[in-house]
Amino acid sequence: MKKFGFMAVLLFVFILAFPHNGQAAAGSAKIFLDDKQLSLSGNAKVENVNGNIMIPFRVVGENLGFDVAWEQKTRTVTIKKDSKVIKLVVNQKTADVNGTKVSLNIAPILRTDTVIVPIRFVSEQMGLKVNWDNIKKIVYLYTQEIETGNGDAGTGAGNGGEATPGTGSGNGGSNTGSTSAAQVNGISFSDNRLMIATNGQAKVNAFKMSGPDRIVIDLENAKFSDSFSSSNSPLDQNSMGSLDISGYPDVSQVRYSLYNNNPSTVRVVVDLNYAKNYKLTNENGLYIVDLNTSDSGTPSKPIGGSGKKIVVIDAGHGAHDPGTTGVTGKKEKDFNLAIVLKVEKLLKQEPNIDVVLTRSDDTFLELKDRVKIANDLKADVFVSIHANSAGSSAASGSETYYQRDASKAFANVMHKYLVQATGLSDRGVRYGNFHVIRETKMPAVLLEVGYLSNKKDEATLFTESVQQRVAQGVVNGIKEYLGVQ
Repeated sequence: MKKFGFMAVLLFVFILAFPHNGQAAAGSAKIFLDDKQLSLSGNAKVENVNGNIMIPFRVVGENLGFDVAWEQKTRTVTIKKDSKVIKLVVNQKTADVNGTKVSLNIAPILRTDTVIVPIRFVSEQMGLKVNWDNIKKIVYLYTQEIETGNGDAGTGAGNGGEATPGTGSGNGGSNTGSTSAAQVNGISFSDNRLMIATNGQAKVNAFKMSGPDRIVIDLENAKFSDSFSSSNSPLDQNSMGSLDISGYPDVSQVRYSLYNNNPSTVRVVVDLNYAKNYKLTNENGLYIVDLNTSDSGTPSKPIGGSGKKIVVIDAGHGAHDPGTTGVTGKKEKDFNLAIVLKVEKLLKQEPNIDVVLTRSDDTFLELKDRVKIANDLKADVFVSIHANSAGSSAASGSETYYQRDASKAFANVMHKYLVQATGLSDRGVRYGNFHVIRETKMPAVLLEVGYLSNKKDEATLFTESVQQRVAQGVVNGIKEYLGVQ
């Protein structure tokens, strides 16, 4: 009993010595202002208080050139810059902004030598755009310093225009907005080009920013489509996501988010490794940010330039749509992407061919958007890669599908190389009424490389050497049909 009493007293003292306000362990979180990390000295840190992300106001204010003063007696923080005066009182949920009372979701909190405030207040009163990355625990604050870019959506060249600060908080939130908002259906990066597939009417504003270098594309009056946001984690709970980019010296990452709620705005950011010009084109809602440009902004490598053939390769399914699942649990979408990436690598070695992928990672595009990419680029051929499944585990072999008579000759050539590459039984060239080969305007085929419902086929398809042979076979078939040496 004495031991129990001593422990109870010790616990009571511990609670008194370390009070809390329901905050989560967010002390290791970081703050970036225009992508530059701010130094959090002393006891200043980011905190999650009852679901509200709170940041030390002095750190942000002083880095923005605000005059920040603290009055101990009234426990008031006064922030001044130009004609704007903001007063915050600890533990009061009302702030004074130029004499006007403004409500806060949560009152400012005094933490030893700093006052923390909710990031929503920062965005609304200091003219900043704010994003919170809940996975990496990073607060991103952005001013609107704009560097002239080559990206007018109307002409595809010239100045990027000005970015207009939104009125919303910009810190994620629900995917709300006008019912007539444009839908962002897919985002992909291939051949040093960013592609954003949309439908509906969006106001597009592109510009460059420095420190670090990046290209920003804002699609105002736009939101992520249901198919995008329900896919296999392209968006986190704050409506943010990213593409990991490798193999491209210009780009380190592509980020995207529901940047504003009013008006609903989707922002896509291309993080550059150094300053780079670009060209933005709009082909009926397919926005292409082309980094293959010279310093003057002139495309140095236009798609299909110098008489090159344009080849679009489509990895079927993706993200929340896995396609079929094999006997041992392997997913069709992973096989399709593995083949497509190998095909891309091989085609990039062909000087007379330009290759474009509909997806280069585990993202999802609607069938109509895959078609749109090929049609808008006026591709010479279109190839969709798939793996098959059947009710019987005995089904095995390779098939090639066409839908239009104009595609039959292409299908015959592609099938010859496909069967040679897989070594599986030849199930022939067949008619198939599939959307991607029906609605495309160029010769188009859909390859069913093998059956994942067959244990032997599945093991074969997920062999590295077989995948490489299939990729080479796809390239050989394309070259023969196009007459490319």
